[in-house]
Amino acid sequence: MIKIPGLAITDHTFAMPLDHTDPQGPTIDVFAREACAVDKAGQDLPWLVYLQGGPGGKGPRPESASGWLGHAVKTHRVLLLDQRGTGRSTPVTAQTVRGMEPAALARYLRLFRADSIVADAELIRARLTGGAPWETLGQSYGGFITLTYLSQAPQGLRACYVTGGLPGLTATAEETYARTYPRVAAKNAEYYRRYPQDVAAVRAIADHLDSTDVRLPDGDRLTTRRLRTLGQAFGMSDGYERVHWMLEDAWRGGELSDAFRYQVMAATGFIDNPIYALQEFIYGQGAAATGWAAHRAMAAYPQFAEDADPLLFTGEMMYPWMFREIAALTPFAAAADLLAEAADWPHLYDPARLAANDVPLAAAVYFDDMYVDADLQVQTARSVGNTRVWVTNEYEHNGLRAGGEHVLGRLMDMVAGRC
Repeated sequence: MIKIPGLAITDHTFAMPLDHTDPQGPTIDVFAREACAVDKAGQDLPWLVYLQGGPGGKGPRPESASGWLGHAVKTHRVLLLDQRGTGRSTPVTAQTVRGMEPAALARYLRLFRADSIVADAELIRARLTGGAPWETLGQSYGGFITLTYLSQAPQGLRACYVTGGLPGLTATAEETYARTYPRVAAKNAEYYRRYPQDVAAVRAIADHLDSTDVRLPDGDRLTTRRLRTLGQAFGMSDGYERVHWMLEDAWRGGELSDAFRYQVMAATGFIDNPIYALQEFIYGQGAAATGWAAHRAMAAYPQFAEDADPLLFTGEMMYPWMFREIAALTPFAAAADLLAEAADWPHLYDPARLAANDVPLAAAVYFDDMYVDADLQVQTARSVGNTRVWVTNEYEHNGLRAGGEHVLGRLMDMVAGRC
């Protein structure tokens, strides 16, 4: 155990079956960090498991008992899970999959979806709680995992909280991205209203990239389409500012600055989270192939053309070219194509079981959410038993981080019947 301001921290590493249908087969490590209030370290507290967004994001690394975590440890022992393939849990990166044949890599990656994460959580719960049910807090993709958990192992859950992450239970990847493009276009319009000078600034950079071979520090060529992926940030409360301040320092003389190129590389490189770039596989259910849905859906939105004026940033969409042009993703290119073609996906949600759900579920739906469609979230809430929803435009997608104690506190109050 170590202590940081207000928190007692204990690290856990668990050996898990790579494939839960083959429990005697190869294993991987799954890491989780336990956090509790320093003055309650010896108490028998209920558990709250944090399910990170992504997919492909590691659990938070706490620095103090502040924000939502500070609120949670007032009453709970919190488990910050590095979902399989992330952080200290046998990571999936270009380095760790080097040399794997495409077909073998595609089979391997199929074992890193929500169903496997839930199976990991259930084995961890048995070891840490002795079988007692626990609570979950799912941020963004963590909410998708929550609905899989409620579908597959509701007996393990006492209550669930979701922030910006109720999935469309039957929405295909194509429908998901068709809904996403108009929201991203609206965020672009808002960005350019806030920073009208950036219309010309972005076009000037794009014209330079189209005529000049500009290299990022890792050797990747910086292209206009890679520049546009900076729009992934636009759904966060600080996203516009992050991009604007980056553009403000873009030039040194007649060339793009070292600082700018480094920032773009870090923001668009997927160095430690290639699973995020593979995200279309989280929508695979049944016999429908995802088929690079975001790439196909873009054709219906000419305002996203590379010669459009103003030039629009893209959002949380992933494209085949990324796996040929971004160094951290190139080892996954052929496997990503195989995953896009796959039409034999296990179902992640059980509509009948969810309709009969009796585990209390409270969800914050962010009305202006760029990443997870608010209408789909509300539809899902109506289809899941014992669910209460708080729809708000007070926060963007990172409301749990920005709103801290208030967001989680309200959801806990909803489950407890205090509001």
